Amino acid sequence: MTLESDDPRHRISQAVWDTIAELGIEATTVRAVATRAGCTTGLIMHRFGSRSAMLVHARQTLFERTAARADEAGTGGPQSAVERLYSVVCSVLPLDEERIVEARIFTGFAAAAIADAELRNPHVTHTRQWLTRIAGLVADLGTHITDAEAAEYALQIATAVEGIVVLAVLDRETYPPATQKRLAQLTIANVVDRSADTDR
Repeated sequence: MTLESDDPRHRISQAVWDTIAELGIEATTVRAVATRAGCTTGLIMHRFGSRSAMLVHARQTLFERTAARADEAGTGGPQSAVERLYSVVCSVLPLDEERIVEARIFTGFAAAAIADAELRNPHVTHTRQWLTRIAGLVADLGTHITDAEAAEYALQIATAVEGIVVLAVLDRETYPPATQKRLAQLTIANVVDRSADTDR
């Protein structure tokens, strides 16, 4: 369900997102979100129940945004299996301002989740769902690819892509969009070559 912009739930959700994007996970307090949303801390607590639940909500929002973009990338016009895989991979790279914000939030959650199981569980769940998506796209490269091979190649791609995301959001000069795309292409080309070898 899409919430109208004047819906207080939307305003609070957007305030959580914007606060994390600007201040980072550690500095995103209930008070900071309430100030940005123009409401009381009591209203924030009524909405979420706890600071951790508030942060988990933002992680769910991140998943929904990236999943929707990946869905669109995977169905955008006539594409070969390789092109579809590349399009979906590029959908999460920080190639523009919107995705730079998402990458910043993703990186912040990854760091915070190390010491916080309440944040780690949804983070791991969503990254595993991403792996499943990639494995499915890899399997589409050819019927000769086994499920085990698709899972292995998906791990390779996801690991490389996450590295690109983190490095690019920290150092945009060294990892501009063209470089990010080239690295993604090289990773996918390596998978395609390896998968072709198994069919010989």
